[in-house]
Amino acid sequence: MPAAVPSSPLDRRGVLVIGAALGGGMLLGVALPRVPRYARAADPPAAFAPNAFVRIDRQGAVTLIMPMAEMGQGTYTSLPMLLAEELEVDLDQVRLEHAPADDALYGNAILQSQTTGLSSSVRAFWTPLRQAGAVARSLLITAASREWGVDPATCRARHGAVSDAGGTRSLRYGDLVAVAATLPEPAADSVRLKDPKDFTLIGTPARRLDAPDKVNGRAAYGIDTRLPGMGVAAIAISPAFGGKVRLLDEAAARSVKGVRQVVRLGEVVAVVAEHLGAAKKALAAAAVEWDDGPNAGLATTDIVRQLEEASRRPGAVARDQGDAAGALAGAAQRLDAVYQMPFLAHAAMEPMNCTAHVRRDGCDIWVGTQAPTLTQAVVADVTGLPKEAIRVHNHLLGGGFGRRLDVDGTALAVRIAQHVDGPVKVVWSREEDIQHDMYRPYYYDRLSAGLDGSGRPVAWTHRIAGSSVSARYAPAFVQNGVDLDAVECAADLPYDLPNIRVDYVRVEPPGIPTAYWRGVGPTHNVFVVESFMDELAAAARQDPLAYRRALLGHNPRALGVLDLAAEKAGWGRPLETRRGLGVAVQFAFGSYLAQVAEVEVAVDGEVRVHRIVCAVDCGLAVNPDTIAAQVEGGTLFGLTAALHGAITLKNGRVEQSNFDTYRPMRIDEVPTIETHLIKSGEAPGGIGEAPTCTVAPAVTNAIFAATGRRVRTLPIDTGRLRSSG
Repeated sequence: MPAAVPSSPLDRRGVLVIGAALGGGMLLGVALPRVPRYARAADPPAAFAPNAFVRIDRQGAVTLIMPMAEMGQGTYTSLPMLLAEELEVDLDQVRLEHAPADDALYGNAILQSQTTGLSSSVRAFWTPLRQAGAVARSLLITAASREWGVDPATCRARHGAVSDAGGTRSLRYGDLVAVAATLPEPAADSVRLKDPKDFTLIGTPARRLDAPDKVNGRAAYGIDTRLPGMGVAAIAISPAFGGKVRLLDEAAARSVKGVRQVVRLGEVVAVVAEHLGAAKKALAAAAVEWDDGPNAGLATTDIVRQLEEASRRPGAVARDQGDAAGALAGAAQRLDAVYQMPFLAHAAMEPMNCTAHVRRDGCDIWVGTQAPTLTQAVVADVTGLPKEAIRVHNHLLGGGFGRRLDVDGTALAVRIAQHVDGPVKVVWSREEDIQHDMYRPYYYDRLSAGLDGSGRPVAWTHRIAGSSVSARYAPAFVQNGVDLDAVECAADLPYDLPNIRVDYVRVEPPGIPTAYWRGVGPTHNVFVVESFMDELAAAARQDPLAYRRALLGHNPRALGVLDLAAEKAGWGRPLETRRGLGVAVQFAFGSYLAQVAEVEVAVDGEVRVHRIVCAVDCGLAVNPDTIAAQVEGGTLFGLTAALHGAITLKNGRVEQSNFDTYRPMRIDEVPTIETHLIKSGEAPGGIGEAPTCTVAPAVTNAIFAATGRRVRTLPIDTGRLRSSG
């Protein structure tokens, strides 16, 4: 979601409230939509400035200055494909370089900041990066035509070289950069882009550019940072939200070999040592005792009670179409339901970490972040330094899922570094990472629907009660009291319903911080909407697939994915006892997606997901292989949450602490996942988060088909599914 710079005091809890030309080369800048054009500096010899996206040196090496973060979603391949397609270079000719923090040059036009999120990277840079490649190609062709004294229209670029009409003369890009750098830069929108039918790279299953270094160990994540003289810090944060340090044995900590210093920051104790092992040993020796503070008695049941009470009062209206109350009162049949979804942690494989070096005149940050400019702004506030003095060295992310949109970890590292002479790397343990995450909110939803005599819905009401992440992180996304993220896929259903009312009640849980999670608002709303739609089909005694089809006649793309998923899954075929098929469909992140899950429920209630069939219409597919990988990864991420995911509180503390109590799926639980793409000429949509949203209702609807028992609360309680026979 869009970044917003906090203005509150920046202790850890406060944060929660919240290029140079290379000699002999060619550098090119292209304006982004709604982002101010970068001022052009005087060109040094044989160089073209400014450097926004692409740099070509005398050897012909092409460097893409990457505006978005790579956290496993394939951005470091899909975005270079856009550039390479129009630049007419092979994908393996493109080198990648992390962009510096700069909203003006590298802002995501959808999120209006240099932020990687909302499955928007390809959507936001679909046009700008192709324009960057096309403008560079045009300049190189013009340079070659002047060298030969011919019309540029007679020349052709291909494989990093320009040739003449007869193919008798050819110049490599590296031979042309000196001349190209002296040419006037055309406006990006004046250069003709390729017709999609002429694409040679876009639409092909290209291999990941980042894969080799990830396999051979050369890939650098934030946690891999090593600097001369660097200290390494282990931390302990108050286990109770809002607590603070009461006592610690600093002498015992300092007695551990390799320890440099102990830093105490109210709610945090950090031990800085020569290496992490010494820091962790010393932290244990410190035997920290805590004052649990105002939330010492807080439990999950308290938060659920708060939400339940709030859900009984009207909220801010997100959609009010027709007369839902009147239609509900006059309906032939009425259904009511309450759905609940728990707090969820991100649990990325790379735990939170940040290396900071604070000096009087500046601060350097080495981190993997989804929001480098927000990071820069927050560090400036913490240190009191101007933003220009803050350098953010971004890295690959070992998982983000929205966790690394927030910068609480970086702010904490900087606060520790202010007490340290030289750079210090702050590494969170897995326990700190899970117990002090920023959690997907707990949601409590009330729904009612009215059916006519034929079983067709004539009224639909949906009240959502939960925390507003956007109010803290992106206030512009809260309009008239409605958090647009919290109601996404609830206020804008794909179905044709005549009378609908959706409202939102903001309820902030005491103490516990909430944040965006992979799939953000749709992860909860798609589950609720698609589950309740299944309930309506059952009440109408109609097939759930046919019931949905009857409500999607106006929506051909949604109908297309629904039909394809059903066809590939063999909808309607006979199944064994206690096996069922469940379906769900959605439009989110600019893409249409449907899933059919085949699920078996054992007599003891154990749920086994055998197969998930996914149909996707995400517009023009840039890299089909990456799309399939994202469908598989997103599906398993969402399935893990549906089967096992829940953060619970007791005595003001998170009860889960590691992967034994906050379980990921085990390899023997993983179902077969099939991905089927619908060929489309529409602009690309997002894909990284979409399948995370659809899988839960597909699975729980299959459970109903297998057992006749409805799942309205996640994670799935297998005890309720045991056979009574």
